[in-house]
Amino acid sequence: MARSVTAKKNVKPAKPSYVLDEQVGFILRQVWQRHSAIFSRDIGTNLTPTQWAALSKLAETGPCSQNQLGRLTAMDVATIKGVIDRLTARGLTETSQDPEDGRRLLVSLTRAGQQLAEKLAPNAMVITRETLAPLDAKERELLMALLNKLR
Repeated sequence: MARSVTAKKNVKPAKPSYVLDEQVGFILRQVWQRHSAIFSRDIGTNLTPTQWAALSKLAETGPCSQNQLGRLTAMDVATIKGVIDRLTARGLTETSQDPEDGRRLLVSLTRAGQQLAEKLAPNAMVITRETLAPLDAKERELLMALLNKLR
């Protein structure tokens, strides 16, 4: 009897059909957590990644509707509204009625928002480089191409 117990202890369990560490979503979440830590450390001010996305996109495109900004930054209606409310409270963005469509709200950077976006752009580039640092140039290019394909 002791022999069969010992034998059972040495039997390796079958590999489960689902291994969390091998799942793309789990790996992407871990990569996002690493990137978020780098972002928080290096952005240089108290901004969230979504706030930075809105600021940088407005610096890139100029004023646009809040709805369009949400689409451009991959944020749903509630999220972009909250982001813009917080940025406006900090004096970095302002909203106004669209002169062509009074139902639409336009979002634009204030002077302070524009200056902050310009000041932080180099930090954001460092964050990207640091996030991708474990990869060589060819791997970085391939990763970005593959991630863009998955969008």
